[in-house]
Amino acid sequence: MRRAPAPPEIVEIASPNHGPRRGVAAPNMILIHYTNMSSAALALARLCNPAAEVSAHYLIDETGGTFRMVSEMRRAWHAGVAAWGPVEDVNSHSIGIELANPGPEAGLPPFPEAQLDALERLLFAVRLRWAIPPARVLGHSDVAVGRKIDPGEKFPWQRLARAGHAIWSQAEAPDPAPFLPPETLLGVHALKLGYRWQETEAGFADLVRALQMRFAPDETGAPASHRLAARVAEMAGRFPVADGERRSSYAPPGPSGRVHVSAPRPGEEDGGFDPDFDLDTE
Repeated sequence: MRRAPAPPEIVEIASPNHGPRRGVAAPNMILIHYTNMSSAALALARLCNPAAEVSAHYLIDETGGTFRMVSEMRRAWHAGVAAWGPVEDVNSHSIGIELANPGPEAGLPPFPEAQLDALERLLFAVRLRWAIPPARVLGHSDVAVGRKIDPGEKFPWQRLARAGHAIWSQAEAPDPAPFLPPETLLGVHALKLGYRWQETEAGFADLVRALQMRFAPDETGAPASHRLAARVAEMAGRFPVADGERRSSYAPPGPSGRVHVSAPRPGEEDGGFDPDFDLDTE
């Protein structure tokens, strides 16, 4: 039997930016981000700045140094406007982990081995503590389709899946190719898996990119493929989002025709927190 990995050594740096979880007693998902800032030091300062009104439970720097800013029992402010299946208050349901990485403006450098090793060890401890299944380890781009793109197409989801901390599909395009174009059922399977997106042409393009970054990163930015469709279909079949009422996250289109994901009602925010104000501003 393989021994459980030792959790990373954790440095406590308290952030004032948190509140009580709403409607749930314990976290049931993990969200992975990148900081999109030039250094871990700057990211830590922002995550702990009360004026910034943003935080995460953990930050892992490029050397594997792991910092805890918010207790896992508390609601950190990292997801913004987001949804997964019937969950619309992702902050209340999740633990947020920031990875120090300067993001696209710096070419999205690869995540260092020391950082990924610390992440795997942290995920093992957190998932064990709260019984969080691999299918509930998500990227920010999974729950905020079109609004966020982190942790990006260079994040090694396949590696996390091999370690048991995420889901992954090796499915390839059927041969012969199906008669229907790959886009036809992509949305159906994505919805079953848990994705939510704006029901517009542009929103569907955002969905395709989010799915590519997660399940076919080498295809990111290309048209939807039968390979991507096969992978999403397999994951939806094996890991459908938890059954339960699917309360719509879509408000009726306004005068502009734009369809919005619902945000918290006025007065519900912690300390005036703007739900669309995240550390990474992509």
